[in-house]
Amino acid sequence: MSAWIEMISDKDADEELLDTLKLARTPHGTVDNVMRVHSLRPSTMRGHVALYRAALHDTGNTLPTWLQETLSSYVSILNHCPYSLANHWANARHLINDDARADAIEKALHADTPDTVFEGAQLQLMHYARKLTLHPGDMNKQDVEHLQQAGVSDGEILEANQIIGYFNYVNRLLNGLGVTTDGDTVGYYS
Repeated sequence: MSAWIEMISDKDADEELLDTLKLARTPHGTVDNVMRVHSLRPSTMRGHVALYRAALHDTGNTLPTWLQETLSSYVSILNHCPYSLANHWANARHLINDDARADAIEKALHADTPDTVFEGAQLQLMHYARKLTLHPGDMNKQDVEHLQQAGVSDGEILEANQIIGYFNYVNRLLNGLGVTTDGDTVGYYS
């Protein structure tokens, strides 16, 4: 079982769901469980696809893609979400393209010690991700000012904020419905 609730297969889908499943298809031509879990409510699947693509795959984003995937992975670690971590750490590792560096980053993220592998703007982004994930009610203007002082542009701050917010949403969706990667193609889509 890939989730604790029913997920409708392509063969059992009505016309509205089939149209929505087309929108959610991966480059492999499949629909990952993170999207299929919405099959009982296609409108939330459409919204989820749009949010995911805007937050993480918009051509206007200027944060390096490996860093976007690393932020996604860190949030997923903090939220204990194995589904998102499996997919997005595989992407980050592929994009880092340096096994030793990727191993060091992965170890630091799991130990919650990003300061051992990051500095400057990248470290400030990790601090921002941690605080926004674990203590959102404690956020203040200084959290953004630290990013600005480290050289992160306001547009990049918005990108990071949206990625972090998205993964906090999706981690809760996945964990709350028991969604697994069973049957998914995990990781980087080439």
